[in-house]
Amino acid sequence: MTTPMEPEIIQEVESAPATVVVDAAPVAAAVAAPRTGGRGPMRGRAPRAGGRARPPRERGEFEQVTIDARRVARVMAGGRRFNFSLVIVIGDRKGRVGVGLGKGIDTALAIDKATRDAKKHLFIVPRTASGSIPHQVSTKYSSSTIEIIPSKGRGLVAGSAVRTVLDLAGVTDVVTKIHTRSKNKLTIARATVAALKKLRAK
Repeated sequence: MTTPMEPEIIQEVESAPATVVVDAAPVAAAVAAPRTGGRGPMRGRAPRAGGRARPPRERGEFEQVTIDARRVARVMAGGRRFNFSLVIVIGDRKGRVGVGLGKGIDTALAIDKATRDAKKHLFIVPRTASGSIPHQVSTKYSSSTIEIIPSKGRGLVAGSAVRTVLDLAGVTDVVTKIHTRSKNKLTIARATVAALKKLRAK
């Protein structure tokens, strides 16, 4: 009775691996296939060896800060027309600073005009080795009166538009005073510029 059962056992042993191989083939193929990053066939592909790489964005020579932005409405026959007025301060924190005013029908045009105006009015601020100013200075522009006093080791003690102008000019170790009730940042910034232009290097 042992002899007729041998072919059946051999047949079962031989058929088991065949069944496993057939069932595991799709699974192995799915595991071996690379995954795509998204829906399309282009997602997840490695970049080409000779592809164009975007160059790094260079930082501009000057930093700019918008200290005042206003929307002005003008009543016309067809309705109101809006214009934008911006005041921008630019500087390199190494002694050069400028204040510009720009007006336009949209903010992009006003920013461009204000930046060009600020670059036209760039000037160099006399500074000491520590970054302070050589001497005390005070000036009046329109309704704003500004006083800048050197103070060693105090850092930059200022507020409003005065701080922005002095910071972008790279001035430190000073104390400032604004002797006015006006909140107009344009006149305060221009008064600060007028005070800095009165400095004389020692």
